[in-house]
Amino acid sequence: MDMNMTRYEQPMPAYKPPKKRRFFSWLAASLVGAVIGSGLTLYAAPMMGIPSTSSSTKESKETNVSTKTLPLQPTKSASNNMVTAIENVADAVVGVVNIQKQADFFSDSVQDQEAGTGSGVIFKKDGNIAYIVTNNHVIEGANKVEVSLADGEKVKAEIVGADPLTDLAVLKIPSSHVKKVAVFGDSSQLRIGEQVAAIGNPLGLDLSRTVTEGIVSGKRTMPISTSEGEWELNVIQTDAAINPGNSGGALINSAGQVVGINSLKISQTGVEGLGFAIPSEDVKPIIEQLMQYGKIKRPYLGVQLVDVSDLSDSVRKEQLQLPSDVATGAAVTAVEPFSPAADAGIQTKDVIVAINGEKVDSVAALRKYLYTNTKIGERVQIELWRDGSKKTVSLRLSERSQ
Repeated sequence: MDMNMTRYEQPMPAYKPPKKRRFFSWLAASLVGAVIGSGLTLYAAPMMGIPSTSSSTKESKETNVSTKTLPLQPTKSASNNMVTAIENVADAVVGVVNIQKQADFFSDSVQDQEAGTGSGVIFKKDGNIAYIVTNNHVIEGANKVEVSLADGEKVKAEIVGADPLTDLAVLKIPSSHVKKVAVFGDSSQLRIGEQVAAIGNPLGLDLSRTVTEGIVSGKRTMPISTSEGEWELNVIQTDAAINPGNSGGALINSAGQVVGINSLKISQTGVEGLGFAIPSEDVKPIIEQLMQYGKIKRPYLGVQLVDVSDLSDSVRKEQLQLPSDVATGAAVTAVEPFSPAADAGIQTKDVIVAINGEKVDSVAALRKYLYTNTKIGERVQIELWRDGSKKTVSLRLSERSQ
């Protein structure tokens, strides 16, 4: 069965599927499309805790960022007319063009060329600046970014910050070009079966601000692979049609409030209506940090890891010296000097199996716990196997220096 996971920008790159997780475990063996965007690089042993390029959220406990900037408004009655709702927000949805330097073999030179297109949502005006949220995979690898406004005008945009793990990015343009700003609704109040509409630029800017309508089909946790390692993304599932180029566009409710940012879909012959959006409750704290810091501040361990379940029985037994009943965990392949892990004495070939008493059965599970249940400066207890013996190591998490 040929299953494809597709992102909505063009062109769509090849995608190496993540391992099975929860609801999508049945998909893991056959996913072959693109999930989380252009120019992604997969890493077998990602660096934990804001990696270099090896590893790096629903709002993290460690990020005590004020949410006053972008308050979630109470969700209004679903009886509001969807046509009016779409009219109220459509002009706040823009096209996003990823421009990269590419070799021109005919002129033997390097020129700026369009590498892909996606969508974005204008969500804030602050003085002379207007801010746009889009997907990280829409702008990843870009040398320049352009924004196409509702009236067709193209404006040069600046990347404020981006986060591969949550697949979100923030751009800014001069506010003088902006006439409409979208409002975030509270995605936590969405009900299964509630009417929603997706607005974006399917198949490029020629079909800008196309609207498709559907319902909320479910709320899931989606395994993805990114340029900073594997992650589990909270998503809203919808049967509103999502197509290439929709990435970064708005999923709105019948009150005209943005309740999600369209991000990915599943495409396979015979499969329809499986689109996914990042919930606004997860989008808001991420974009606030990106506006404030230009990045997401997360706790840092300073190790490169690989899933024990990916290793052969002989490696687990002979090199890691694990008991026969230990077949999962996160094996340490490298320790960064002067990191919290190095200071605590963690070594290569150690196998982490728990943190603060919570079982760790994979690299993604360890990263998820670190980024959602701990904070910078906190001391944690890590259980690991070394040379056939189980040990507990205490260390204080830090923020990765840039």
